[in-house]
Amino acid sequence: MPTDSEKPSFPLPLLEKVRTAPVDAGCYLYRDKSAKIIYIGKAKNLRNRVKSYFTATRERDPKTQTLLRRIQDVEFVTTHSEVEALILENTLIKKHKPKYNIFLKDDKTFPYVQISNEPFPRVVTTRRPVNDGSEYFGPFTNVREMKNTVKILNNLFAIRSCQHKLDTKTVAEKRIKLCLDYHIHKCEGPCQGLISEKEYDRIIEKAKAFLEGKTQGLLTFFQQQMEKASREFRFEDAARFRDQLEILRSYGNRQAVELNDFADRDFIQIVSDESSACAMVFRVREGKLLGKDSFFLDGVKQQEPAIVLRDFLQRYYTEAFPIPPEIDVSLYPEQVEVLEEWLTLQRGSGVRITKPARIDKIRLLRMVEKNARYQLQDDLLKKLKRSEYTPKSLKELQRDLQLEKLPKCIEAFDISMLHGKSAVGSLVVFQNARAAKKEYRRFRIKSKEASDDFSMMAEVVRRRYTRLLAEKKKLPDLVLIDGGEAQARVAQGVLRELQINEELPVIGIAKRLEVLHWPGKQEPVLLPRNSTSLRLLQKIRDESHRFAITYHRKVRKNNEIRSELDRVPGLGKMKQKALWTQFKTIYRMKSASVEEFEAVAGIGPKLAQSLWNFLHKA
Repeated sequence: MPTDSEKPSFPLPLLEKVRTAPVDAGCYLYRDKSAKIIYIGKAKNLRNRVKSYFTATRERDPKTQTLLRRIQDVEFVTTHSEVEALILENTLIKKHKPKYNIFLKDDKTFPYVQISNEPFPRVVTTRRPVNDGSEYFGPFTNVREMKNTVKILNNLFAIRSCQHKLDTKTVAEKRIKLCLDYHIHKCEGPCQGLISEKEYDRIIEKAKAFLEGKTQGLLTFFQQQMEKASREFRFEDAARFRDQLEILRSYGNRQAVELNDFADRDFIQIVSDESSACAMVFRVREGKLLGKDSFFLDGVKQQEPAIVLRDFLQRYYTEAFPIPPEIDVSLYPEQVEVLEEWLTLQRGSGVRITKPARIDKIRLLRMVEKNARYQLQDDLLKKLKRSEYTPKSLKELQRDLQLEKLPKCIEAFDISMLHGKSAVGSLVVFQNARAAKKEYRRFRIKSKEASDDFSMMAEVVRRRYTRLLAEKKKLPDLVLIDGGEAQARVAQGVLRELQINEELPVIGIAKRLEVLHWPGKQEPVLLPRNSTSLRLLQKIRDESHRFAITYHRKVRKNNEIRSELDRVPGLGKMKQKALWTQFKTIYRMKSASVEEFEAVAGIGPKLAQSLWNFLHKA
């Protein structure tokens, strides 16, 4: 619990909003000083819920303490009920992804099986479900399992795989020719009207039953079809039904039978450590384990397990299809009644969240927990291996340059300009021999005396490491300068001024000859052309050059456009600023009419016409 000196101070307008908050159900959105949404919550009574954040009646976890220190404003959205608030909360969190909410990692990348909403539907896979009337099954976290399911489905049912748009007119006029799939019994030929839409829909219904795990009825269907074809001496059809029956039996035999009541339910367990959590879902359909999915969660540090489970159920069942009538968990989530009501609305019929008492269900929940714990440990091991892995190129670079430390972090600088104008500098960062683009930095040369590469390089290096020292951030292991010995010596001189010269090695890499220059050494270092260490340095140098050139071109283009407007008589700096505010780009200005220019503050009819004439002159 923070002391009085550590307690956050809140703006008076915020406290007034909290005091007069609505007493209705709805959502509250906390914003930071930059007006960015950092947390979204829901409540049955908004005033009571939000007030609880700003009273010191109970101890706060570290995450909530950090959140409170950042809250500068709050916004309320009222709803008719708590369930509506839950639905709105899901929508807002998915849209804004607030920093302090719990959400699934990469939840948009999970694939689904889609049954398209069109005449003679197709079965396809997609990673972007859309509200177009199609039916979706998933999400699948195991892509191999999903592909295997679709492959079995295609072997069981003659569903078209072509991309043709089949409507009544196209089918009636037989515009599309039969393809190979028809001749090998993979399609029933809807394009030629060889199967009616009603008969085709019956096949689709069976495919849906398969995707929902309802295999018992399908086994009966294929058995009856095989026997009927055999009685009617259609032995080729009978053989095909026999093969489909074997495929379905083989698929069912791979599923462990855990329960004997043939019900549909999901078993869910969440296992967490200090920094992350893994949610495991076992999908049981007709008493058989249809599949399992695992999800890693962000934002769960030091959160109550009941809250984590509640938020996971919200996020997961917003995207998961279909929802079973029963969800088995080892502890009840927070606001379980509201969740059940919402899930019932999502499914269209009753859904219960239960803590099982039967020994077979308890045993299965333990299995789910064991799998979740294994998945979490496996993910942790992978992270450790990635962090401990050292690329061969770094080891060779340390050896070739005789560096004391392994150069895990390399920073490279470059300068770009044209005839001394639009001068900029670039910094690229490579960590463990890979580009860390979030750490890249761009510099506008500020010094009025900067007229050559040396003074500009000194300015950029000084600005970079002065800031790192002020922020007490870790220094890199190696500094790479795009240039020869003179440029490297300048950078080393700046580091000497900042008293970090001894601990931070600097080298320059000259173009064309590809030789390395150590400041203070008489002879340059010449690495073999095919060495991995030289290729790594070339890659870093080229990336810094690309980054500098890209920024230089952008700055030069903006300067040219602004200088072009300077030549319009009567168009001063303030009026130019008003133009940029209104039109944003020169392209929009050239597309604007005289009347639109007149609407800008400070620009009259005569100046508007002069500006239009200037922008459209030959």
